[in-house]
Amino acid sequence: MPFPMSDDEFDAATIEALDSIPADLSGQLENVAVFVEDRYEPQPWEDPSTVLLGLYEGVPLTERGGEGWSMPDHITLYKESILAMCESREDVITQVTITVVHEVAHFFGIDDETLHRLGWG
Repeated sequence: MPFPMSDDEFDAATIEALDSIPADLSGQLENVAVFVEDRYEPQPWEDPSTVLLGLYEGVPLTERGGEGWSMPDHITLYKESILAMCESREDVITQVTITVVHEVAHFFGIDDETLHRLGWG
């Protein structure tokens, strides 16, 4: 059974998790917006049972070509998927932190294989 948490409590846990990201990492994030949605809706080409905790959408720093202006990159957290894994508020903060670090790593151009190898999968 998912850990019960209101939207306001989840948002507060998300802010707490974001604040716990080391300053040398968070200080390099520019033009990145973080969103919370209830659940991930798989795209038509994806397996309909796909479940995500988070998603990075944007152009990783390693692939940018000096564009002068761009839309913000997006990191989306999926509340229901995260709460389904958690048994306490502390678990939520831990899982949100892991998910945010994972998605921020994509912003820096780190792929899933490397993240899994480093324990951030």
